Amino acid sequence: MKTLEPGDDGYDDARRVWNAMVDRRPRYIVACSSAEDVAEAIRFARANDLEIGVRCGGHSIVGHAVPDGGLMIDLRPMGSVEVDAAARRARVQGGALLGALDRAAQAHGLATTAGNVSHTGIGGLALGGGMGWLARQHGLTCDNVVSFEIVTADGEILRVDRDHHPELFWALRGGGGNFGVVTEFDLVLHPEPGGVLSVEYLYPVASGAVAMRRWRDESTRADRRATYNATISDGTLSLGFVWVGDPIDGEAAAAALATSLAEVDAGFERVIVPMTYLELQTREDDVEAHEWRRYWKGHYFSELSDEVIDAVLARDGDDLPNVSLQAYGGAIADVAPGETAFSRRDTAFEFVCASKWVDPTDDEARVAGARRYAAAMEPFASGAYVNALSDEGSAGVRRAYAPEHLARLTAVKDRYDPANVFHLNQNIAPSKW
Repeated sequence: MKTLEPGDDGYDDARRVWNAMVDRRPRYIVACSSAEDVAEAIRFARANDLEIGVRCGGHSIVGHAVPDGGLMIDLRPMGSVEVDAAARRARVQGGALLGALDRAAQAHGLATTAGNVSHTGIGGLALGGGMGWLARQHGLTCDNVVSFEIVTADGEILRVDRDHHPELFWALRGGGGNFGVVTEFDLVLHPEPGGVLSVEYLYPVASGAVAMRRWRDESTRADRRATYNATISDGTLSLGFVWVGDPIDGEAAAAALATSLAEVDAGFERVIVPMTYLELQTREDDVEAHEWRRYWKGHYFSELSDEVIDAVLARDGDDLPNVSLQAYGGAIADVAPGETAFSRRDTAFEFVCASKWVDPTDDEARVAGARRYAAAMEPFASGAYVNALSDEGSAGVRRAYAPEHLARLTAVKDRYDPANVFHLNQNIAPSKW
């Protein structure tokens, strides 16, 4: 275990996270190498009345990992991944990044749902649900967790699964970092052929409405190997899907979408790129990730109606964020609503609008643009992904969880963290807080 304080070599690098707007200074940064180190750090923080933040990938848009004047538990030294290929399992330490999981699993021709950006941390992703390109085939990341090792607010190290602390096991699959520090995940792996097709049809945003409706209609018939997605960036609307599976079947699916879109009276550019699964998992990586100032907002849509499409395409300013839409359904919806803390199993599409910029003088305009754009979608929203929440606070938490889920999560919080030690997150407060 290594502890850094302000002024120490490495301190500024250790407190630096993915969003350059976050510039806070912890009193201590404790780099932990074991669950026992984590337990010791928690006990020290509580004895000295220090707020606790937990850092893995550092992708929280509001920088929950960095407590100003508090204690940051840095899990990055705990980044190993061990694969049991025969059992199709991966034992993943709580500080591992998704790229490490992908590489270790693919060495054996295996994979599991693991986000879209390889420098995301496993902890934040899995505890909030865990969307990715394999989710329609194999479920969310949290659906593939067999057991957790967690350090509680009392510094106790627990092994949690269906038979041991079952209510906590339920809560950790979607309830976020509210209940302790997870130091290990045991994940199910699946055979993957490694073949990927990225299929895009590009239109000007201003003339894309009819095409987007056709794309939406095709998405309702999509094979589970296809995850339909759309983006808006620099005035261009991209409509398509990512296919993971037999490339021949993927080419047939691309041809079917092309036939539907060809009937639209508007020209488009077709881009089909074959790649490996590992290339897919790194294509959205940001090589200058820590240089950007960032803000985002997100919604869930239970349907992508014509009205929603019109609202998404109504771009009324230069300060508006980029947009992504990613399809749910398939294996995500197969899981019973009460099986995990993750609530919104009826989601059709996840919507995220995200801005990134460099100049601090642009902060106000960029944040306001994202809020304004997201507010126009809110009448159509059916909830939100907890991992896409930003600064909504308790109102965002209520959007992320159905009332019955939130009540059950609160009961688990009462049992395992009644003092709300772990509140630097999308917080589920104890009932007496």
